[in-house]
Amino acid sequence: MKTRIKQALREIEKRENIEILYAVESGSRAWGFPSKDSDYDVRFIYRREKDWYLKLEKTADHLEFPIDEQLDICGWDLDKTLKLLQKSNPALLEWLHSPIVYQADSQFITELRVLSEKNLNEQRLIYHYLHMADGNYREYLKKEYVRIKKYFYVLRPVLACMWIQEYHNRPPVEFEKLLELPNLSPELLRVINELLFRKKSGDELDIEMAIPQLNTFLDQQLQFFTEYVKRLDKNPKIDSADLNHFFLKWVK
Repeated sequence: MKTRIKQALREIEKRENIEILYAVESGSRAWGFPSKDSDYDVRFIYRREKDWYLKLEKTADHLEFPIDEQLDICGWDLDKTLKLLQKSNPALLEWLHSPIVYQADSQFITELRVLSEKNLNEQRLIYHYLHMADGNYREYLKKEYVRIKKYFYVLRPVLACMWIQEYHNRPPVEFEKLLELPNLSPELLRVINELLFRKKSGDELDIEMAIPQLNTFLDQQLQFFTEYVKRLDKNPKIDSADLNHFFLKWVK
């Protein structure tokens, strides 16, 4: 599949007359808990020739290529990327640190990662993960019998919120690294690791009874972060001068 993805990226570059500076896997495969039938979600950052950015008419700043049921590819233009970076866009920050990289200009991604660490907006990040966790929790886990694998789609964003509170930094992409957080009880870790082992072993993790230990933990954390996030500074962002300097350096 990796060979197929790289070939697809080359074809996109040629067809769209762009240069892909960075391409990675996102979603469950990057997080470390894909299902047997998980598709490949490839995300990339690209640039065009300088004249493209000087046109008076508005131009598309993203590309989407849902190739088939197994492979989904989309990308953001350099200018869109930097505008979202200024807002500490959580999806973009995860792309920048995905453990699965298909293509990269090493200097570009190194400099972009450094830029991304300036004035990280903790409130925006927590709101994103809190919304993700709360939505999945209410829809899938507040029942007697639940889709067990959905626990991961609530646990990961909740643990991400805890990571931000603890370290005041972006959370790691990989789920297992989040389990290194302090103050997670041995019993909670045992339940989570047993579930993770089953999922990584290929178990379907279909409809089963809800897990009381996990629901209690998730309830407590969702209530806490709903109040905690309101007290955070909503204003920090990367200085526009830094973004403009980066853009002018990397646009052709």
